Order: sequence, then C-alpha cells, then structure tokens
Amino acid sequence: MTMKVSVVIVSMNRPDILRPCLKSLRVFNRTEMEVFVVAYRYTPENLHALRRDHPDVTVIESGGTKGFSENNNLALRQAAGEYIFIVNDDTVQEMPVVDRLVADLERLPEDVAAVSPKIVLPSGKVQTSGRAPWGMCRYMCHYLHLVNERRRTRWSGRKGLFRTWTLNGACFLARAEAFRKAGWFDERYFFTPEDIALGHTFNDLGYRVFADADTLIVHLAGGTVGPLEAAIKPARVRGAMLFYAGESKFRRAILGGFIHAVESLRCFKYLIVGHKSGRKALMFRTARNVRESVFSSETPKEIFIRYSL
Repeated sequence: MTMKVSVVIVSMNRPDILRPCLKSLRVFNRTEMEVFVVAYRYTPENLHALRRDHPDVTVIESGGTKGFSENNNLALRQAAGEYIFIVNDDTVQEMPVVDRLVADLERLPEDVAAVSPKIVLPSGKVQTSGRAPWGMCRYMCHYLHLVNERRRTRWSGRKGLFRTWTLNGACFLARAEAFRKAGWFDERYFFTPEDIALGHTFNDLGYRVFADADTLIVHLAGGTVGPLEAAIKPARVRGAMLFYAGESKFRRAILGGFIHAVESLRCFKYLIVGHKSGRKALMFRTARNVRESVFSSETPKEIFIRYSL
C-alpha cells in the first residue's frame, strides 16, 4: 500500500535528542506518514526504550562504521511513501513542516524533485534558506569561512517559494520517484557533501529544487568540536575532494594543494600557541591528519577508520 510520506531519521544513540524531534513531528502534522528511525550504535537499553515508547515507529538497527548516506539508505530502500522526508534527529518543528512541504510539491510541476524549508538555529539565526550551486572555488572560500549562505542571491535568502539549486541534509522533502532515480544518497561520501551532491544530481537529471522560506524548522546543531574531530574532518575533506575535484588530476592538485597549505599553517599555529593537551592538541591532530590524508587514495570511510582507532 502506498503511503503519503516516509519519514527517515538517523539517530546515533541519542534518545534524548530524538524524543522532541518525534514529538514535534506528530504534534504539528496531519499527513499520513510512516516513520523510520535508523538506530545507529544504540545500546540495548536505549533500543528497548525506543521501541517501547514509540511503537508506531519502524526501528532499523545499525551498527559497524556507517556514515550519513549509508544509514539513511537503510531506511530509504524500505520506504513506501510517495514522498520522502529526510530530517535530522536534532531538529524540532514549531509548525506543520511536513504538511506544508507536501502542499508545496503537490502544487509545483512534477519536474521539481525536492523542496526544503528555511532552517534556523535556536537563536533564530538562519542556517540555510536555499543553497547556491557548489563548485571547487566556492568550497575553497567556504574552507576559509568566507561563504555566507544566509545572504540573498538568485538561489538563496529569498521570500516565499522559490527555485534554489541544492539541499541541506538537515531537512528536505523529495519525490520518492526522483530520489530513487538519483540512486538515493551517494555512499561514497561519509561526512558530507552527500546532500549538496544529491541536489546537483537532481539538476543533472533534469529536475529542479525549490525552497520555501515561509516554512521553518529549528536545527539544534551544537557546532562543538568532539573528540572524533581528528577522524571526522579528514574523512569530510576527502569526501569534498571526491565531489569538487572529481577525476581531474589538475583539479585534485589545485584543491589538494590549497587544503594542504591551509592545514600546514594551522599546524604551525598550534605549534606556536601550544598543542600539548586539551582542545588545542585535538585541533593540531586534526590539521595534521587532514594534511597527511588530503592526497590519499583511501575512501572517506577508510580514512575515518584509520584515524578513529
């Protein structure tokens, strides 16, 4: 039987974060939906509590070493919905986000593959409202913290319902048929840029992507540096190399050389200011690991595993 919406949420053993996400999903929306929670590395106790407290949720156990794409795809391959709602567990709805995005797609032409809401931080500051195309030069500027995705452009920061280019993986609604044609999330990427890549794939397939600035979801993204940062960032950068440089040796040399130079400067900085313990030691290891792996032939997952041991 076809369901209207399949909701997919990946949760990494954080039922405290997941609980308000699920509650707001049910409280504010009336659309018929099935809900999948990919319980990644859940303890037996938390897994039992999840199933007990949310009997209407389909729980998919996930272990081993998997990234965002792989975990989402576990549920996506089982989804029966006409539409797919991807949402992070650290989000909270304060309005009927699913209902409104479904209404958007139902009135937009069928060549519109996905629509995303305005994503805001708890402070009310906009994280993204539409996203411009991402290429190598834009990524290099982003690497230096010079990209402002909040400013108004042709593709972002506009009012109402407007065409954008790509997506933020924290929240979007896609037509299942278009998502399936895109091959779901690309599992080559481990920690980004699978959401940006998906939006580009939609456009390459002849679809369009829209954003609805009148529909908001709150993203609780902490933004803190955790102990696995020295493994996460090298994997994330390797994924970026795959997407932005592709198979071009010239582009790989330019982008890799740029990243190597930036991280070498960061290593030098932490050598000067001290890197024996605490956060500075972590940031020194992170910069060193990125520098050492930027030209690696390993996959992002292999890099993550190597540095997380």
